[in-house]
Order: sequence, then C-alpha cells, then structure tokens
Amino acid sequence: MSLYEKIKNKQEKISLVGLGYVGMPIAVAFARKAEVIGFDTNKEKIDLYKKGIDPTKEVGDEAIKETTVDFTSDETRLQEAKFHIVAVPTPVRADHTPDLTPLESASRTVGRNLTKGSIVVFESTVYPGVTEEVCVPILEEASGLKYGVDFKVGYSPERINPGDKVHRLETIVKVVSGMDAETLDEVAKVYELVVDAGVHRAESIKVAEAAKVIENSQRDINIAFMNELSIIFNKLDIDTKAVLEAAGTKWNFLNFSPGLVGGHCIGVDPYYLTYKAEQMGYHSQIILSGRKINDDMGKYVVENVVKNLIKADVPVKEANVAILGFTFKENMPDTRNTRVIDIVHELEEYGIKPMIVDPQADAKEAEREYGIHFHSLEDISEMDAVVIAVGHEEFSHFTQDDFDKMFKGQKNENKVLIDLKGILNRKEYEAAGYRYWRL
Repeated sequence: MSLYEKIKNKQEKISLVGLGYVGMPIAVAFARKAEVIGFDTNKEKIDLYKKGIDPTKEVGDEAIKETTVDFTSDETRLQEAKFHIVAVPTPVRADHTPDLTPLESASRTVGRNLTKGSIVVFESTVYPGVTEEVCVPILEEASGLKYGVDFKVGYSPERINPGDKVHRLETIVKVVSGMDAETLDEVAKVYELVVDAGVHRAESIKVAEAAKVIENSQRDINIAFMNELSIIFNKLDIDTKAVLEAAGTKWNFLNFSPGLVGGHCIGVDPYYLTYKAEQMGYHSQIILSGRKINDDMGKYVVENVVKNLIKADVPVKEANVAILGFTFKENMPDTRNTRVIDIVHELEEYGIKPMIVDPQADAKEAEREYGIHFHSLEDISEMDAVVIAVGHEEFSHFTQDDFDKMFKGQKNENKVLIDLKGILNRKEYEAAGYRYWRL
C-alpha cells in the first residue's frame, strides 16, 4: 500500500511544520481528510490554537475550535508522521540577501525526528536549488538516513494569499514536484485530497522553485511600473487612479495599482532570484530596478507629506501626524515586513513622531519587531496631517465628520489628508477644501 493510501485511510499521519499564515490553513484543510500533527516552536501560538483562537484570522476561531489538528510544540511528535510539510518563512537580511535560517532550523528539526519511508515536502519560497542543495544535506545529517533510499523529498510552493477569502488553498491550482517520478505521484495525490482546483506536476524540484519565485517577482515589477507612473502623473498634476480606470477599460490591461510593497512574499522573493542570478554571474536589470522603485516609495510618500505641510503653512518639525494602518496589507493582523515602517522612519528624520492607529494589527508583534506602540482612534485629534496607509475596512467607512475630528480647528486647506490606497472620494474632499493627496 502506498503512503498516499495509508494517509487517506488514516493509517499514517501528515505533519505541518510551521503554523503561521500559510502553514496553519494547510493543516486545517488536511485535517478534514487525514490525521494531522501541527507543529510550531512558538508555544504561545500553540496554546492559542489549543484554546480555539486564530491569531492570524486566516480561518477564524470557529474553524480552529472544530479542527482535529493535533497542535504541539513537542518536536518528538513529528516521529508519528510519515508525510512532512515544511511551511516556514524565508525572509531577507538587511542587505537583501536570503536568510535561510528558519528553513535550515526547520530542516534540522524534521531531520532529528525523521523515520524511514518518509516524504518531506517544502513549501517555503526559495531560489532554485535550495531544497536539494541546502535542505537535503541537513536532513541527512540530522537523521542519519540516506536521501533517495530511506526518505524522499518534494517541493510544492505555497500560493496562499494571506487575508484573501476567495483564493484559498482549495481553490488555487497547486504546483507539485518530487525528486523522482514515484515521489511526484505520491506528493500529487496527497495534495489532491484537499486542492479542489487540481495540481500541476512540475518536471523537477528546481522548476517548481523557479515557478514560485517568479510569480511574486512578476507582481513586484508590475507594481513598480504603477509606482513609477504615479510619480510621473503627480508631476503632471494628473490623477493616477483616474488614468488607471480609463486604461482599465481595455480588455488586456493588467489590473495593478501603485502602493507600498511589503509582506513576506512580493517584497522579498525577487531578492532570492537576483541573489542566485548574481551567483551565476548575471546582474539583474529589470528585477532590481523594480525593487529599488518599490523600496523607495515610503520616502517618496513622506516627501509629499512634507511638501503639503509646507503648502499648508504648518511648521514641519512641530507637525502632528497620524498614520492609519500599519499592517502590510488591508484587513489582516500581519505586520511582518510592512513598508509603513519606512514612512515612520522618514517622518522621524524630519523630527516628526507620528501617532499610529491600527485596529487589525497584532500589537505584540509590532512592538516586538519594530518597537511600535499603537494609539486608539480616540487619541487622534489636533492633527496637521493624517496618512491613510492601509485600506482597512474600518477606515473606508470614515466620513468627513470623522476626519474633521482628527484635525486641528483650522481651515480645511490647512488639513493635509494623504490617502495612499485611494479609498476616499477625491473630489468630495477637494471640494471640501482639504489638501488631499494620493498615489
């Protein structure tokens, strides 16, 4: 009987290593069809899951309460599983080089508890070659087992879009790969248990790794193009959003918008590809150019905040500025690699200490990662400028009266309103006399 059949018949277990925004939804999905062990080194997170609390808000508290996932921070429990899925983050360092530390650590953990006949599938985004050249040697060393004989390896890049309730694991075609034809077949069949959209069998692990890393690189380049257009159109005094709405009437115009590019995928993955390219003697032209544009957007935004404060006759160093939103994306708590922090730091360069409000963000994470302390919305008053940095649903319901309460009692033309996501009606606020600006 194959490993797939044993998993299907609940004779063997699946383990999920890394229960964050990607791993946890995968664990919950598989638990509907198989026996699943959910492992994470973060005991605090495991305790929340055991209590039926979803700190990621990806599947919701109810789903966590109902799931049969066996949550644990005891790595020896991994010995009970034969099919291991590793879904840990792959960030970059300050110098934009890949930081494989979480992936290497997870590989050692799995290796220490690996048993003969197991398959290990990696989901983390990496440059081509990492699975076989970095992870496999660690698995062999930690386990004492032989690759290809005692255990097999596959790669299936995660495609979960955090915060997206439409495009989920079950509804997105899953790319799968294996070290050989037999492993590929086993991996494909296991994922087909939960992926209703089906799987695409890549011809090799490196092909699957490359496919993933270019998906986000492509999005990054397209957003960089929009950001560059925004810079140009602002100089021409043309509303970028209006231009994109007009151009979007053509059937093949790509629907992208300008904005801050953060998170643990789009703002990170291109650096993995360009790092590998450099190793092979090729210096990226397009990819790194797009990265530079996107990485500089925080500075560009603050330059325009300052320009508008000056036009409003507000002394820059004494200005009161509020930032609404701190997460890297709307309607979710994840603050990892948020580029709103760039706005904070740039404002501080001008002597401005902004007040930050985010009803969705993980406050503990923001304090731990950035030293940021959030204020409540009620604290926001007597402001000279308000920056809507993230398009949370709460902010989209704000009326002009709501914004009036945030500002000093002065003429509207001295109230600087920066709407990065374009969630407000520009004409309405300009007609009311606000000094309104958006990307």
